Amino acid sequence: MSIVLRLALILLPLAAPAAAAEAKAAAAFPKAAADPVRPESSDKTYEQLSFLVDVISYIQENYVDPADTQKLVYGAAAGMVRELDPFSQFMQPQEHREIKAETEGAFGGIGIRMILKDDWLTVLTPLPGTPAYRSGMLPNDRIIEIDGETSKDLQVADAMEKLRGAPGSKVKLTVMRWPEPAGGAKADAVPGEDGVRKEFSLTRESIKIESVQYRKLAGQVGYVRIAEFSARTMADFREAMRALTQDSLAGLVLDLRFNPGGLLAAAVDVAASFLGEGKLIVYTQGRRPDSHQEFRAGTQAPYQDLPLVVLVNEASASGSEIIAGALQDHRRALIMGSRTYGKASVQSVIPLPGHCGLRLTVARYYTPNGRSIQRDEKKKTGGITPDTAVQVAREVEEKIYAQWELIYEPGKKPRSAVKKDEAVRDEVLDRAVALIQARDVLGRLKGKEK
Repeated sequence: MSIVLRLALILLPLAAPAAAAEAKAAAAFPKAAADPVRPESSDKTYEQLSFLVDVISYIQENYVDPADTQKLVYGAAAGMVRELDPFSQFMQPQEHREIKAETEGAFGGIGIRMILKDDWLTVLTPLPGTPAYRSGMLPNDRIIEIDGETSKDLQVADAMEKLRGAPGSKVKLTVMRWPEPAGGAKADAVPGEDGVRKEFSLTRESIKIESVQYRKLAGQVGYVRIAEFSARTMADFREAMRALTQDSLAGLVLDLRFNPGGLLAAAVDVAASFLGEGKLIVYTQGRRPDSHQEFRAGTQAPYQDLPLVVLVNEASASGSEIIAGALQDHRRALIMGSRTYGKASVQSVIPLPGHCGLRLTVARYYTPNGRSIQRDEKKKTGGITPDTAVQVAREVEEKIYAQWELIYEPGKKPRSAVKKDEAVRDEVLDRAVALIQARDVLGRLKGKEK
């Protein structure tokens, strides 16, 4: 007898007497058996809310175990918002705090990035200028206790929650450290028994989230990578450009690959730096009349004549697509890479009682030429299609992303988290640099409208 048939026979006696079960339920819960009388009204909101209250009431009175009313309400709110779109979200207090920390670009913490290795939290790198860095924590330190409690099997997200807190508060870490391997042994080899236990008492500080990295490439080509758009992004971007333009630049590569978006204002400000002349960058439109907003560049832009190539991929979304779409519509930059994600929705984070929050889609944005880049799963459309498509295997892109992570140790230059002999070639970046070096090819990309 097949497993499916056996399962059907097992379930059949339970499913068959449905009418009898409904009769028992009606007798046990008479309130549920009859519809309550409501005054007739064209507005069904009260009736629908009353239905929700009834469901909670039935659960409280009749569920086999005592139910936590707050969890029920949170669950109902989360379920409601999930019916809207993938980007709207009901946030419980902890989630709301994390979203605020991300968008504001700073949070109270100790300044480390961690990974899970052999079921133990392991320091990937301390961040320069942070309490962890100044205290002497090093890459590969294994965190075995946080405030006296074991951290074995603790997930990274849960550990970050324990390490974050109000600036000025303290946290105690216990780590195991092993000497650097000798004789050319691999640095990530399984540690032996000769580790040294170390204690760190750290005072949390406001940790700046680095969203901008930059460097000078061959042939006087500048490179700026923006990881996300936060409240600090524009200040960091200005600092990067000031440093790069101290000497003459042949052009700039703006890398928005893997950038999921963030604050709309930050993305608009970055785009405005390359446009000028009051050009339209993006506009939003929703149900409410006041949802129509236009965002324009100023009359002058500091880099409106700088040859520019923008790199995007499937993980570039929202604010990244605003920049790519605006620069593409105005023929201001060459967009290179693969088609972007297609998130054209604008969310507002609305504070709710009890420190909860509601991230709600209130409008959609459109490029200057009126293109909506919102993805359509059924039609497989959406996103920004690059001017020059460069397809890269997913595993190669993942390795490139890992290569961007820098390891910091006192007294040493920052190094990539990926070993040099394991690094892969960044073909998209190489092609962008080659294009900029061929200045005559990019002559049409100096902000001149056709």
